[in-house]
Amino acid sequence: MAKTKASGAPKAETFNRFTFLQRISHIVFLITFSLLGFTGLPQKFPQSPISIGIFDLLGGVENARLIHHTSAVIMLIISLVHILDITYGFFVLRKPISMIPWFNDLQHVINDVLYYIGVRKHKGYYGRYSYAEKMEYLAVIWGTAVMALTGFMMWNPITTVRLLPGEAIPAAKAAHGGEAVLAVLAIIIWHFYNVHIKTINKSMFTGHLDRHEMEHEHPAELAGIDEGKVAAPAIPAKTLRLRRVIYAPFALVVTAAFGLGIFYLVGVENTAISTMPIGETAQIFSPLPSATPRPTPTPAPFVAPSAVTWNAFAGPLFVEKCSNCHGINGAGGLNLSTYQTAIKGGSNGPDIVSKDSANSKLAQVQSAGGHPGQLSADELTYVKKWIDAGAPEK
Repeated sequence: MAKTKASGAPKAETFNRFTFLQRISHIVFLITFSLLGFTGLPQKFPQSPISIGIFDLLGGVENARLIHHTSAVIMLIISLVHILDITYGFFVLRKPISMIPWFNDLQHVINDVLYYIGVRKHKGYYGRYSYAEKMEYLAVIWGTAVMALTGFMMWNPITTVRLLPGEAIPAAKAAHGGEAVLAVLAIIIWHFYNVHIKTINKSMFTGHLDRHEMEHEHPAELAGIDEGKVAAPAIPAKTLRLRRVIYAPFALVVTAAFGLGIFYLVGVENTAISTMPIGETAQIFSPLPSATPRPTPTPAPFVAPSAVTWNAFAGPLFVEKCSNCHGINGAGGLNLSTYQTAIKGGSNGPDIVSKDSANSKLAQVQSAGGHPGQLSADELTYVKKWIDAGAPEK
């Protein structure tokens, strides 16, 4: 449990906290959690300028979803590794599951409250894990389970509605997004502050704590180590082999079930089109045209804008005429929904050249005519005036 650092200086006693596997699992979990938050929250708030910037950085929402799904699968795999690590330690090595809250944790809570209000001189004497660490660990388990279930439902909506009512999909979306916000805030406000700022606890990365840190963070465990009560008894080789033989089928079954679950998650869904029955062949009913032609609706008269700016004229016009093809994920990379993205242009560079409508691709395409979002002659005239005036925003 304890070890010393070999050097010319006095030996500093350290105490092992986490194994190499646990530290690697934590780092992978940290990376995947960060990627899930970075790509998931923009999808929950897609109209936010920050979200739009993230989508632009990643090359579109589809790339964000791909990264999100990949990170989710890796997080589930690392969760399986953790389950096998914990169960192996419990069933084979007979290590106690010390992250489960117990009755003495309630006493620690009471002692801490009494300390904070000035009745006691010291906080509770924590063992290997404090009640706060245990509750945070259970929150991670709960959050991972909720996110995995609701994520599967949104990833595979057709499969979901074969078993559940259609209302389950928006309910899963609400639960998934709400839990995501809660998890990110909990990590930033609670975990990061308490572990990496207030106490600067590096044991999850180094694997150990020194005696001073143990006295401050886990005094009851340190006392047990000093008294020789914490050290695990040696397991005879024969007994250890027998336990491993018994544990192996359990681990194989869990791993196989988990692998099938991942395969099912990624590959089960079919598109709505592929699941539709083939329609029957029939002659299309096409009524003869009426002898009296229908009158062509008269377009609304053009009203000259009060100011030839983005806010007063160009922006609302582009939203009305161009947003179907040039929205957030616009064709050719051109997004005309905001001033900044319109000025930025598409994949081949700016489509609006300030003070030069003749060389602006947007004006050239509209002047050629026949565009799906074709502007009227008056609208195009004022768009050119806007560009020649320097394409002002306000």
